[in-house]
Amino acid sequence: MKRMSVSVLPFARKVVFASSCLAVFSVAAASVTVFAQDRAPAQRVVQGKVTDSANAPIKGAVVYLKDSRSLSVKSYFSDAQGEYRFGQLSQNSDYEIWAENNGKKSAVKTISSFDNKNQFFINLKIEK
Repeated sequence: MKRMSVSVLPFARKVVFASSCLAVFSVAAASVTVFAQDRAPAQRVVQGKVTDSANAPIKGAVVYLKDSRSLSVKSYFSDAQGEYRFGQLSQNSDYEIWAENNGKKSAVKTISSFDNKNQFFINLKIEK
């Protein structure tokens, strides 16, 4: 009997070692997953208000957002308060934004890919 318990001891040590390695690996894998989620690319948001020369909001102005990399243009109609919002914008693109209403156009504003902010508040003024 004594001989049998001695031969089981190396096997038990291997099982404990393997279990410990598995536990460490599981914790490390979970940490990497959480770290990767924290490092996901952040999306940018651009929002603001379209106003006239008297700072009154302009409802229904068309706000254009041009991606300088792909040259695609998104548009948005300002709401009753003159507000607009573009979300899910790339960190790696430069953008141009402007508004138009009744044949008049605001100044073109630029958002640089070198600016590390994720949220931009840009008010656009259309002179009448």
